[in-house]
Amino acid sequence: MPTSLLYVFVVLIWGSSWLAIKYQLGIVAPEMSIAYRFALAFLILAAYSFVRSRSFRFSRQVNLLIVGQGLSLFCINYILFYIAAQYLVTGLLSVLFSTITLMNLLNARLLFGHKIEASAALGACLGLAGIALVFWPEIAVLDWRSGALIGLVLSLIATYSASLGNMASIKLGLMGVPVMQSNAIGMGVGALCAFLYALAGGADINYDPSPAYSVGLVFLSLFASILGFGCYLTLVRRIGAGRAAYASVLFPLLALALSTWFEDYHWPVQAVPGVALVLAGNVLAMRRKPLQRRSHPSMKA
Repeated sequence: MPTSLLYVFVVLIWGSSWLAIKYQLGIVAPEMSIAYRFALAFLILAAYSFVRSRSFRFSRQVNLLIVGQGLSLFCINYILFYIAAQYLVTGLLSVLFSTITLMNLLNARLLFGHKIEASAALGACLGLAGIALVFWPEIAVLDWRSGALIGLVLSLIATYSASLGNMASIKLGLMGVPVMQSNAIGMGVGALCAFLYALAGGADINYDPSPAYSVGLVFLSLFASILGFGCYLTLVRRIGAGRAAYASVLFPLLALALSTWFEDYHWPVQAVPGVALVLAGNVLAMRRKPLQRRSHPSMKA
């Protein structure tokens, strides 16, 4: 699939997934819903891989990397953001998660020696500034005395956890491990750990019988998890983690556009220059050709 199409798919799928997440909140504890989501995604991927005779036999080093990816990207990242949401408004959460563009650039430099290009770094900064302008009304009224600092720290840890998951995917790609199999095992690990965390926190093992919950769960598992992460992690391996992560700056804008249609959301005045900065940042971040795979890569200590 062309790189541009993968990028568009990521933005469209994750930008619209907020609608499904909205219907997951209620009867079932959020951590348990995370477990259900990735457990279903694991079952679908495992069944498909079995039908297509895809092998799951990997070396111990590869399995450890896949487990690390599963924990960081499909469990810790989500759980910490759910906790942070108790202290911060969703707009600020979007801004904080967008910092993954910079984290990926720095981690790729530290772990793999990838060069940080000025265009990619400047594009990421413009995107962050733009998304902050769009969500400024929520940020401006934030009361830092109400535990918001806790939410800030948790959000940054969650984002860094997701970035480490991106780095694990890069390493797995360099080792020739297919995205489908690594995602299948990783999502299984994430589902199991989220389930154990939910039980440890006293969550009930229950299910919301409403059609909206089931439809949302299927959407999040099939589209947001399987297709979304499949396209995104393929992008990470193909064009680099920094450029691929710029989708995290674009999909909140799509989410707001959908909110305008479904929930009568009114855009603030500063959203116009904010969107312009995001688009300009995207042009800069994507200006260069995709990175070439190295023949003998090695992760630095």
